[in-house]
Amino acid sequence: MHITIGDIAEEIKTVTPSTKCEEVYRMFNEIPSLEGIVVCSDEQPVGLVMKTHFYQKLSTKYGFDLFMKRTIDLVMDQELLTVDYSVPIAEVSALAMNRKQGNIYDCVIVTKKDRMYGIVSIRELLIKLSEVQIRIARYSNPLTGLPGNSVIEETLQEVLSYRSFSVLYIDIDSFKVFNDTYGFREGNELIRETANIVTETILTADNEPSFVGHIGGDDFIAVIPHFHHEGICNSIITRFDNSIHRFYSKEDLEKGYVQAISRQGILENVPLVSISIAVIQNTNNSLTTVEQLSKKAAKVKKRCKAVKKSVFLTLEDLDEEFIKLV
Repeated sequence: MHITIGDIAEEIKTVTPSTKCEEVYRMFNEIPSLEGIVVCSDEQPVGLVMKTHFYQKLSTKYGFDLFMKRTIDLVMDQELLTVDYSVPIAEVSALAMNRKQGNIYDCVIVTKKDRMYGIVSIRELLIKLSEVQIRIARYSNPLTGLPGNSVIEETLQEVLSYRSFSVLYIDIDSFKVFNDTYGFREGNELIRETANIVTETILTADNEPSFVGHIGGDDFIAVIPHFHHEGICNSIITRFDNSIHRFYSKEDLEKGYVQAISRQGILENVPLVSISIAVIQNTNNSLTTVEQLSKKAAKVKKRCKAVKKSVFLTLEDLDEEFIKLV
């Protein structure tokens, strides 16, 4: 579930730098629930007046007489936490908690296209963050901690409304043989390592809003809001292919395969694990349902598995007979 700070921002009272302190004092008295007031110049936030800090200044000796007839720019706080409405709440929470002690509980100012958009109290931010974390934990895969099928389904439904997107269906080839040969503990470690590689590659600022989920077993899914998938897929493949060396014995690495009994009872040489990435995009496709996404992914995934090494393919690659070039 992708929630940004803009999703929970509320409209807030704003004043100009030339507003008198007595006017701000009146506003706080008339609206007891008001925690802070943003000072704006040409619709851009330039200061913040938190009720607690404001009252502290007025309560000092001569403070009331000194400030009441003066302008608010003399007492406003200019150390603002201002974020764009599209920033995820988890990121905003981290920024808020990293402020100096005196400002930790100051409201977060939210802008859109550098214009004043709204405000979020720390209390509201932490409540919403807790709700999201609890929900994610409830529906997460216990092995990797990544969102599971319920959240994946919701996310894909939301993704269909994006102007541009790339959905990456990822799975590990020859995983069952690896698991049978080296045991479930090593199998679990390989799945965790794959989850880490995909997460670290996908969940970056350049890809926001992005998503990584664990469908189950050795199957993963990732979403990026653009079509620039080549570098991302190549990075995942390179890191995966380099990481598997620590999971195999020296002997199997030198051979390049492991021996296993097939379902027909025949001893076979099975290649070392590789990774397949089926990429589905809304470039030339009319995708309106999650079911359509899944069907197209299954088609591309099948062709990926025909390549006996790590590979990524799109529907366009199939049309160009990409497999023949590998």
